[in-house]
Amino acid sequence: MRIMGPNGSSFVAMSSTPAARRAGGGGFALAESETSQAQTHAGALRSLGGIDALIALQGIEDPLERRKRAVKHGRRALDALDELKVALLAGRLDQGTLLRLQAAAAGLMAGSGDDRLDQVLGEIDLRVAVELAKAGLN
Repeated sequence: MRIMGPNGSSFVAMSSTPAARRAGGGGFALAESETSQAQTHAGALRSLGGIDALIALQGIEDPLERRKRAVKHGRRALDALDELKVALLAGRLDQGTLLRLQAAAAGLMAGSGDDRLDQVLGEIDLRVAVELAKAGLN
């Protein structure tokens, strides 16, 4: 068998056929199909561990991220309440404004982990519920 390397060519002599080498010597040898099957199973197990780790990391929620999300939901609800106020004052209340207010109310009570922020969000949620009840959507 000829092996070409970076330094040129070199020769390696093979003493016998692969089947003779596997059978000879009285040692333990796996067939090629068993070896590839074992490698496939080990790779599958390794990838499952990686997926589980990624899912576990996604499940860990940073308190700062939770607080930011709660503030974002609160601001969205306040913007929808402002839009409702402007529409009522202008005398042109439409169904879209009420639906946006209802959608903004959906994420308010998720909890932020901050007691004061949760209290403010609860008050916003109450105001949204009152406005939706007045409009007959609640």
